[in-house]
Amino acid sequence: MMRNILILVFNDLAIAFKNKTFFLVLFIPLFVFISLNLLDRSNADSRKVQVGMIEGYAYAPAITASVRAVQNLIEVTWVNSEAEGVQLLQEHKIDGVLSARKELPGSLALLVLKKESLQTIAIVQSFSALQKTAEGSAPDWITEISSLHQGGVQRETLPTWILMLVLLIGFIILPVQVAEEKEKKLLIALLQNPIHEIQWLIAKLITGMVLIVTAVMFLHLLGRFGPVHFFTYCLFILAGSYCFSAYGIFLGFLCRKQASARTLGVIFFLPHLLPSALSDVSQKLTVVAPFLPSYQLFRPLQSILLEDGRMADMTFDLVYLLLLGSLLFYLSYLLMKRRWLM
Repeated sequence: MMRNILILVFNDLAIAFKNKTFFLVLFIPLFVFISLNLLDRSNADSRKVQVGMIEGYAYAPAITASVRAVQNLIEVTWVNSEAEGVQLLQEHKIDGVLSARKELPGSLALLVLKKESLQTIAIVQSFSALQKTAEGSAPDWITEISSLHQGGVQRETLPTWILMLVLLIGFIILPVQVAEEKEKKLLIALLQNPIHEIQWLIAKLITGMVLIVTAVMFLHLLGRFGPVHFFTYCLFILAGSYCFSAYGIFLGFLCRKQASARTLGVIFFLPHLLPSALSDVSQKLTVVAPFLPSYQLFRPLQSILLEDGRMADMTFDLVYLLLLGSLLFYLSYLLMKRRWLM
């Protein structure tokens, strides 16, 4: 009895090794470990409050003097304009932008990414402590707080959920469908009929795009979310669905069996999802994420849904998605013409 159990166990392990499941078991913890090490660590430098102050603004002398006196706690970056400060804020190089309020001399307006973030709390607490030290019981210096990200917590997480849906269909569902048709010889049988390779590829591409658009629309209907710029938003959803549907078809052609396609899909799914989704909380990931195709979709969605972004600022991302999708579609066509792993 024990012998039979051991034989079955070793047989299952051999199958897991053959269909790449064993590699997936090793890859997930390895990737999580690397991602965690890319997150900003809580050391002495990262506890500094990093704020941007605009040159030429009439800040109260007590404020500037107090900030200079605590350079070990508050790091100031002087910028030429508020627009430059907003750019540094979006790149996570500073935690907030401080501007002097003309209607209330001696007070400050604070611009942050999110009002509920830990960075915002740290800035307010630091300047409140400085104010009490310098002026005692006078009113707080920061009298107004505004954020780039508009909307509540549900809307702030919406770009991440949309990206997850797009990648889930592109990297998990489509590669398995393609590999299944190859494994069961259905694709060879179809090509023996008067069906051209390009017709099958276009049909599969449209299928992926329809699935992605349907999932995103259903999410919007359930959450009653409405994009700020409807045309630009729809354009990026279509471009993203086109790009990652072509990506999924290409991955499916790299595999002979469904199990291998599923494993390969997960291996591509996690690196495309996590760095982009976590780029808001780590300056290191903000540097890494732009090299991923998923970020070229995530960043425009975030800008449209949370920051009132417009098409003029996102032309590169749109062209990138369309060109990458076209390249992957062409590579899939070449593999299909060669009957790759069929």
